[in-house]
Amino acid sequence: PVSVGMSMDIASIDTISEINMDYTATIFLRQRWTDERLCFDGNKSLSLDGRLVEMLWVPDTFIVDSKRSFLHDVTVENRLIRIYPNGTVLYAIRITTTVSCSMDLTKYPMDKQTCTLQLESCE
Repeated sequence: PVSVGMSMDIASIDTISEINMDYTATIFLRQRWTDERLCFDGNKSLSLDGRLVEMLWVPDTFIVDSKRSFLHDVTVENRLIRIYPNGTVLYAIRITTTVSCSMDLTKYPMDKQTCTLQLESCE
């Protein structure tokens, strides 16, 4: 198995919809793993064009309860791929996602809601 480290920053929570029981957020997702096949000589990392991600193995991470999501692509896809000499890969993307959030509004306006943002992998 490949151990994948992951971090996420929430850039913004754009909308919360009590009617649709969901919220929309923009996140920066970073994943890091090591692939020995990508080792090279040198002491500096290589930054690759995001379009090359199709040529690499990347984790199949998905957002639990996502209704719809998209990767930002202005002016090019917002992807970063950096490979380090020891074969470590840093993969970062910017995603906007709309996620289900069951809300109990029976005590409105004195209610308190908890919405989660969960990431999982099939592997």
